[in-house]
Amino acid sequence: MSSIPRQRPRRRAALAATAMAACLALTATACNGDEDADAGAQPSEEASTGDDQLQDLIDNLPFEFDVEAWMDGAWADWDEETWLREVGDFVNPIIDGLWDQERMGEAEDPEQSIDDDQIDEDQNAPEADDPMADRGITDPEPVAVEAEAVPTPYTENGAPIGKVFFDSPEGPMVCSGTVVKDPNAPGQSNLVATAGHCVHAGTGGGWYRNLSFVPAYNNNGLGAAEIESAAYEDVAPYGVWWADYVSTTQYWIDNGTESGGDGAHGDFAILSVAPENGSGLSLEETVGAALDINFDAPAVSGLGAVTLYGFPAADPYDGALMYSCVDYPGRLSIDATMPVMYWAGCTMTGGASGGPWLRTNENDEPELISVNSIGPLESTWLAGPRLDEEARGVLDYVSAEVSGG
Repeated sequence: MSSIPRQRPRRRAALAATAMAACLALTATACNGDEDADAGAQPSEEASTGDDQLQDLIDNLPFEFDVEAWMDGAWADWDEETWLREVGDFVNPIIDGLWDQERMGEAEDPEQSIDDDQIDEDQNAPEADDPMADRGITDPEPVAVEAEAVPTPYTENGAPIGKVFFDSPEGPMVCSGTVVKDPNAPGQSNLVATAGHCVHAGTGGGWYRNLSFVPAYNNNGLGAAEIESAAYEDVAPYGVWWADYVSTTQYWIDNGTESGGDGAHGDFAILSVAPENGSGLSLEETVGAALDINFDAPAVSGLGAVTLYGFPAADPYDGALMYSCVDYPGRLSIDATMPVMYWAGCTMTGGASGGPWLRTNENDEPELISVNSIGPLESTWLAGPRLDEEARGVLDYVSAEVSGG
């Protein structure tokens, strides 16, 4: 059974999609291995104040940036000349109350699909023991696996997983994301893993705006119609966390598109976040857990069962609930020069994008090996990129930037 150490004492829960599922278990063990960590937890120190970090970013922009005008609605101007695109050019001032229950409920899923006719399957593809040998190979299409609802409350059965909200030229959008460990802030991570297409438009534009993360969204599993009138703490039990820095792969920026799978091999991103209203504790301390990312996972033949999570929002789902699927992934290759993608049977739809792929490692602990990226129009499978050196570089870059390293 996989387990995620949790700082809150005297609580233990487990999540399993099926009898063979790799579970997301929340235990009473502290994130750093110290069972008494909860009692002695202190607010994490910031390298600099949020205002100083924002001002530093603004000072380095290639044009004049009016923060007050932005917060009064100028962010909705998607003029190409001011739509920031390059790595390092990202500004995301906190706008108090923007992501209320109503606006969260209005957020649409970003379309990210591929036609099955664009995939060339090899019915006799050989197994490989080396990830490099997996490149360029596409196994037969996975059999559909029906997604199952994750038990509530999510604060006990999936606290590190939540929704990523953002604005695009088409309006408010939603993806999924996961709290992950920060190598420069052990036990005090503010990092979230999601898909590149949930933060950046790829070849068609730049960084999305008002990027925020809501862990354990809709904690008690209310119906979609109930969320708008629900208490704020029921919808966002840990509050809203705004991205103060974000990065994705250069491969996604240079190649990413909404359809056809271009850029999908690099469809990965990391956000650093700060609370809209918080106690000074880090995100990891607040939710009680963060996941390791494995950037050197075995070849597909050695992965074993993998569990996919997300908040599907496109029909027949409505975005209110967290779901999961369990399958043994196969290989999918759109660009043979890149690390292979994984694909697995799963009926989750748009909105689940960016949600984690978890496997149980040799130490019987869960680790993140991919994120939901693309799927077919029929929503019978999902695919995600193998996380390799370029993905590791994204995490290291964001971690170093926010730590002042």
